Amino acid sequence: MFHGLTGSPFEMKKFGKFISNNDFDVYGVCLPGHGDNQAEIYTVTYKEWINFASDKLEELYKQYDEIFVAGLCLGAVLSLYLGEKYKEKIKGIISLSTTLYLDGWRLPWYSFLMPIGLKTIFRYYYTYPECEPYGVKNERTRASIKKILTTTEAGMDNYPMCAFHELLELSAEVRMNLEKITSPILIVHAQEDDLTSPKSANEVYKNISSTDKELIILKDSYHMVLYDNEKEFVFKKSLDFMNEHSKCREMISI
Repeated sequence: MFHGLTGSPFEMKKFGKFISNNDFDVYGVCLPGHGDNQAEIYTVTYKEWINFASDKLEELYKQYDEIFVAGLCLGAVLSLYLGEKYKEKIKGIISLSTTLYLDGWRLPWYSFLMPIGLKTIFRYYYTYPECEPYGVKNERTRASIKKILTTTEAGMDNYPMCAFHELLELSAEVRMNLEKITSPILIVHAQEDDLTSPKSANEVYKNISSTDKELIILKDSYHMVLYDNEKEFVFKKSLDFMNEHSKCREMISI
């Protein structure tokens, strides 16, 4: 499981625990430039993210016959990359709030200038602050997340523009190779995602080569679908997807 941009494995914890409680082994990793090494977010490259994710996947291949990959935001894009590179080995992909574009309604009016700024040294000096609604439509959960962000455990309280740059570089590479994805895939995206519109999810769904694919558009959530009003639905759909495509589970039931 891969977390989102400027996040941490903490944001995947409840989801991972749910999957683990249903008899799957779960591995949540902390991406380079995140966690205790937040200063590295200003120098980390998207190539480091994909090398890290590939290495972790290669390690798991030594232990397991079946592997599913799942991710949120940046983590979803990394999961798609792995689906392109290891298309014959990955049992299934769960892509949540896939962020191929930064076009959500929360971004400021001048966001159309972002591609220009990202190509200049300016990206190393500007950060976009994490702010209301913190990716969550549920007001009670939103208040909790706002409080949690005062610690480093859950993630950063801002988005460095250089990190946006690396995410979009990764997204551009993934977009060029979507047709290489053949694994079964579950794509979940909120209609009102505040960071990235459903355009990203729709593009993935239309361009991958998977014949077994499902796109779900949530009606009562924002970007953080694992913590919002429809989280139980997302958890259950993900588990159902894994159970459906796991031959190991079929053997256990026999």
